[in-house]
Amino acid sequence: MTEAIRKSLRDSSAARWSALFIVSFTMMCGYFLTDIMAPLAGLLEGQLGWSRAEYGTFTSAYGWFNVFLLMLIFGGIILDKLGVRMTGLGAATVMVIGTAIKYWAVSTDSLEGQTLFGLDAQVLWASIGFAIFAIGVEVAGITVSKIIVKWFKGKELATAMGMEMAMARIGTALALGFSVPIAKATGAVDVSRPVLVALIGLCIGLISFIVYVMMDKKLDASEATGLVEEKNPEDEFKLSDIGKILGNRGWWFIAILCVLFYSAVFPFLKYATDLMVNKFGVAEDLAGMIPMLLPFGNILLTPLFGGIYDKKGKGATIMIIGASLLILVHALFSVPGLNSWIFAMVLVVLLGIAFSLVPSAMWPSVPKIVPEKRLGTAYSLIFWVQNWGLMGVPLLIGWVLEKYCITGQTVRDGLTVNTYDYTLPMLIFTSFGMLALIFAFLLKAEDKRKGYGLESPNIQR
Repeated sequence: MTEAIRKSLRDSSAARWSALFIVSFTMMCGYFLTDIMAPLAGLLEGQLGWSRAEYGTFTSAYGWFNVFLLMLIFGGIILDKLGVRMTGLGAATVMVIGTAIKYWAVSTDSLEGQTLFGLDAQVLWASIGFAIFAIGVEVAGITVSKIIVKWFKGKELATAMGMEMAMARIGTALALGFSVPIAKATGAVDVSRPVLVALIGLCIGLISFIVYVMMDKKLDASEATGLVEEKNPEDEFKLSDIGKILGNRGWWFIAILCVLFYSAVFPFLKYATDLMVNKFGVAEDLAGMIPMLLPFGNILLTPLFGGIYDKKGKGATIMIIGASLLILVHALFSVPGLNSWIFAMVLVVLLGIAFSLVPSAMWPSVPKIVPEKRLGTAYSLIFWVQNWGLMGVPLLIGWVLEKYCITGQTVRDGLTVNTYDYTLPMLIFTSFGMLALIFAFLLKAEDKRKGYGLESPNIQR
C-alpha cells in the first residue's frame, strides 16, 4: 500500500483543527442558551413573578426528557448506528426548535394568569422548550465528543477536547456576563430579549454544523480506498453492548464522578449571580461578571491541562486535584462572614481551575476504558447519569432557598424581591465535591488494577 493511499484528511493539522473549531462553535452557541437565564433570576421574579422554586423547576427541566424519556441513551445508540453527521444535524435542529418554544413562552402575554398541571403556564411552556433544547445540546455534546475522537485519536486528543470545552465556556461566559445588560438594553427590562439573541446564535450554529458535514464527508472519502479491510460484523454496535458498558466498573466510576462534579458546578452557576447579589452585595447589573471569570478561566486552562495529559499522562491524578479544589471553594463560599466581592472573585477563579482540571482529564479517559464502537453510547450513558444531577440539584437548591433561606425583602430597579442566605446551598455543593473526591480515588485504584492507561500520555509516538 502506498503512502498516498494511506494518507487521511485527519493527518492534516489544519484540517482537523478547522473541523474542531467548526463543531466547537455550534456547542458555544448551545451553551450560551443553556446559561442565558442564570443571571436573570431576580428579573424573572420582578418582571414575570417567578418564585425561586419556579425558577428551580424551570432550570431542572433541562433533564426532564433526557432522564425520564431516556432521550440521551437513544441519542447515543442513534449516534453509534447512524454516525456523527445525521445525529449532529438532528441535534442542532432540536436545539433551535426548543429555544424557539422557550422564547415564545417568556415573550408572550397569552399565558398570563393561566395554570397547567398545577404550574404557571408560562413556567411550564418555558420549561418544555428548555427540556427540548436540552435533548439537542446533550446529544450534540456526545456527537462532538465522538467527532473529536474520530479526528484526534492517537494525536492531541485531550488538548482538542480541552479546546472544545474552552469554546463552550465562552458561550457560558457571554451568557453570564451579558444576559442582564441585553435584557436592559433599551431601558425597559425584557427578559425575553437575551433568549432571542441566543436563538439567532443557534441558527448560525446549525449552519456551522452543516459546513462540518461537508468536511466529514471528505474525511471519510480520504480514508475509503479499495484496500480497506472489510468490516468485521463483530465491530458493529449491538444493543447487548450496553450491558458490557454497564458492567465496566471503571465506566461507573467516571459516570458517578461526572454527575457529582458537574452537580457542584453547573447548578452553582445557575444561582451564582444571585449569590453575588445576596451575599457579596454586588450590584445586579455587574453581578454576572464575577461568575463569568469561571468560564473565562476554563478557556485558558482546560486546553493547558489537556496538553499536560496528552504529553505527560496523570489523568486520574488530575481529577483528584480538581475534586479537592472544588471542596475547598464551596466550603469557603459557605462561611457566613466572608462576604468581600474580591474574595468571591478569588474563589471563582479557583473554581475555574478545578473545573478545568477534571473535565480536561475525564472526557479523554473514556476512550481508554470503552472500545470506539461503543463510544457514542458510553458517552450518552454518562451524560444521562449526569443529567440526573443537572435536573435534580437546581430543583433541590431552589426548594431549599424558598423553604429555609429567605431573610427578608428589598427593592431593586423598582421591583420588590426576596433576599436569601446561601450558606445551606453552598454546604450542599461542598458535599458533592467530597463525594466526587472519593470516586476520583476509586477510579485511580481501578486504573491501577485494570491497566487502562489513565496515567499514561495520550499522544502515541
